[in-house]
Amino acid sequence: MSYCRNSIKFLEKSGRTLVTAQSRFYRTEPVDYKDQDWFINAVVRIKTSLTPDELLKEINFIETDAGRVRNNLRFGPRTLDMDIIFYDDLIMNSSCLTLPHPRMHQRRFVLQPICDIDPDILHPVLKKDVKFLLKKLDNDEQKIFVYS
Repeated sequence: MSYCRNSIKFLEKSGRTLVTAQSRFYRTEPVDYKDQDWFINAVVRIKTSLTPDELLKEINFIETDAGRVRNNLRFGPRTLDMDIIFYDDLIMNSSCLTLPHPRMHQRRFVLQPICDIDPDILHPVLKKDVKFLLKKLDNDEQKIFVYS
């Protein structure tokens, strides 16, 4: 959990980003690549003067600083994985970044923490709020527990 807490603090260190809300921390079952430890997940809402590409560079730096090594094992074990889920209502698809996050509506470990902050956030492509998207998920998949 220290990686998560430290990364949130580091987001604000540049002075160009302010954390305005934070979800609870959750212990979550791995998705896709199952043969690994469970993860710790949380979501923060921020205000930033960074562009989406600048923010992506910043979080990639934070991940690397936390010891993350990128390899060919997609969805495999990692020390830290930070994603931009939404950036206001922006819809973009570049070689480096897709907004909103392309799989967020399928991930309980993303939707539940977002609902902690604001369940009425509207997905700009799907035109559904996050609480609706969360309710659509199969309750037997993607186990998630509040981290105590």
